[in-house]
Amino acid sequence: MQTDKKLAVLIDADNVPSGQVKEMMEEITKYGNPTIKRIYGDWTKPQLSKWKNVLLENAINPIQQYGYTTGKNATDSAMIIDAMDILYSSKVDGFCIVSSDSDFTKLATRLREAGMTVIGLGEKKTPEPFIVACDKFIYLEILQKDEEEAEDKGKPKNRPQVDKINPKLIRLIATTVSDLADEEGWAFMGDVGNLIQKKQPNFDSRNYGFQKLTPMIASIDRFEIEQRENQKGRFKLIYVRDKKG
Repeated sequence: MQTDKKLAVLIDADNVPSGQVKEMMEEITKYGNPTIKRIYGDWTKPQLSKWKNVLLENAINPIQQYGYTTGKNATDSAMIIDAMDILYSSKVDGFCIVSSDSDFTKLATRLREAGMTVIGLGEKKTPEPFIVACDKFIYLEILQKDEEEAEDKGKPKNRPQVDKINPKLIRLIATTVSDLADEEGWAFMGDVGNLIQKKQPNFDSRNYGFQKLTPMIASIDRFEIEQRENQKGRFKLIYVRDKKG
C-alpha cells in the first residue's frame, strides 16, 4: 500500500452523509496523502448547512455550484470538470471520488485510462457500474463507529459475521489462490489480497466483520494458513492454501 501517493479528494455533498467525513478522511490517508480536498454542492441550500463545521475541522474546500436547471445535477458537472483540470495539471497520482452516484462511472474510467489510481467511496446503494470502474471501492457503512464499541476500546469495531461468507465469496478466494499458487498450492497472502481487489473492487474483509484479510480467510475451513520467517525483516510472511487443491 503506497501511502506517499498524492491524492485529489472530490466529494459530492448531495450523495454522502456529513456525519462520516472524519472516518472517511482517516480511511483515505491509508492510501495516500490527500493534497487536494474539495466538496461540491449548492451551499445556499439549508440542508447543506450541517457540513460547515465538518469542513473546517477537516480542511476541505467547499466549491459553490448553483443548480441552474431543474432536474439537472450541476454538482456532477463541476466535479467532472475539476477532475479533468487536476488530471492535466499532473499534481496528483490518484483520485478519491466520494459519491453514491453512477454519473461518475465514465469519469472513473477516464482517470484510470490516464494511469491514475481511482478509489471510490459511497454507500451500499451505489450502482455496480461505478463500483467496478474504480480500482477500489469502500462502503461508507463499514467506517461507521458503533457508539458502544467506541466507548469500550477493548472491543473491535466490527464483530466477525461468518454467516455472511457465502459460496460465491469462497469461490472467489479459491480461484484467486489457485491463480497464484506455487507447485505445492501455497500463495502469498499479500498477492491474494491484491488480486481479489482487482477482480472485485468493492471487496473488503470489513464487510464481513474482519479487520484484516488473514483472519477472515482463516475462519473458513476450506483454507489453511502458514506463517514463514522473513529473512529480510522482522515481519513474518503469511501464505494460504486451498485444502481442496
